[in-house]
Amino acid sequence: MEKRAADHSILDAAFREASQNTYFPLATVRCPDRPAFRSQIARDLGCLLDVDETVVAWSCLCFGAHVDDRVHVVDFMVDHFDGTREFLDVAEFLGDPAVTETIACMKRRHRFVTLGEIYSGHRLQNAKDLLRYARFRTPLNDRVRLMAALSEAGSITVGETFNLFREVPPLTAIAWMTLHRFISMDLDEAPIGPDTLIRRSSNEVAR
Repeated sequence: MEKRAADHSILDAAFREASQNTYFPLATVRCPDRPAFRSQIARDLGCLLDVDETVVAWSCLCFGAHVDDRVHVVDFMVDHFDGTREFLDVAEFLGDPAVTETIACMKRRHRFVTLGEIYSGHRLQNAKDLLRYARFRTPLNDRVRLMAALSEAGSITVGETFNLFREVPPLTAIAWMTLHRFISMDLDEAPIGPDTLIRRSSNEVAR
């Protein structure tokens, strides 16, 4: 039996229903469309996608498939820098293999992301801390000062940047520049603090 993608009317209904929910943080960076999440877990995965340096863009609830006698709408469609596209669902445990198999038969990549992947380590909390500042912007003067300092030193700590900023608070500037891939920092090792190292982002030219 041929596997079919869900009709737009089904996708629209799923999106409208999810849009009634409010989950924090509200701001996104790599979602070009209006986001909508069915759960806080899905929202948290969206935070991780925004700080994933392999991700170009992601969208919510825009693809679904007929699985047995029901329609499954996936949580995310994710495009990567290497040209691959994958569909992601959050799962409290292992997810439904029938969903992955059905989507694989449609020649698309799909996987379930478990709670352990989402909530392990410091990355999620660091991502949420950064996204608090996603709607601000680092002015050009402050941006150039930091980039010039990094060009000279190679890397500097968060604490060492505080005297560089004149127009916005240092952490506001650092957060926005990290989210927009001017600079990078290790989000896994520890909570962001004064000793966190900052470098020029390897994805700087691909912003």
